Amino acid sequence: MKPLIEIKTVPITFEFKRTEAQFKPEETTAELEMHKEKGSLQIKSRPIKLNIDTFETKKSAGNGSVFDSVKSYAAAGREAAYQATARYGQEGNILMDVELNDEAFQQIADLRLGNNEHKTPNIKWIPDTPPDIKWEPGDLTIKYEMDKINFDFKQHTTPLKFIPGDIEFIMTQRPEVIITYVGGPLYVPPSADPGYVETEE
Repeated sequence: MKPLIEIKTVPITFEFKRTEAQFKPEETTAELEMHKEKGSLQIKSRPIKLNIDTFETKKSAGNGSVFDSVKSYAAAGREAAYQATARYGQEGNILMDVELNDEAFQQIADLRLGNNEHKTPNIKWIPDTPPDIKWEPGDLTIKYEMDKINFDFKQHTTPLKFIPGDIEFIMTQRPEVIITYVGGPLYVPPSADPGYVETEE
């Protein structure tokens, strides 16, 4: 006789899903600052410097300083005084002669002309010493600075976002017991079955 029922079991089913832990950088913005420095132009000029020292030149021509003039005039005065003293002495000797005649005055005149008292003054126009000339060359300095542009790039530290890992269990099938009746219909009494065949005992 065949079994009337069939029993079937369905096991439980799980789906395993795993997510790895990770560091994810977050989006940030950078900053750029720009500064402009204006250039400059500097021009420095120094002209030629000429120094002319004419002290010795003037001195050699008789046009020295006040001190030199006083010193020269004093020396000339002493010499004139000495010459006048000598001349007056000589002329006095002539005039004291006992036999004074017209020749005495001629002698005095010749004496004065011999001493060259009426000579042309000694005037010097050309100096003996040339002027001392010194010169320094000129100078021209040009300093030019171009405009400057300074860039300051600021980048923030990129933060990292931590995403923890995850393990997920998903039950896709519950456990089941399936019972199936595989037999035919039951008739009571059995003689109601259309295919009933009475058996002899």
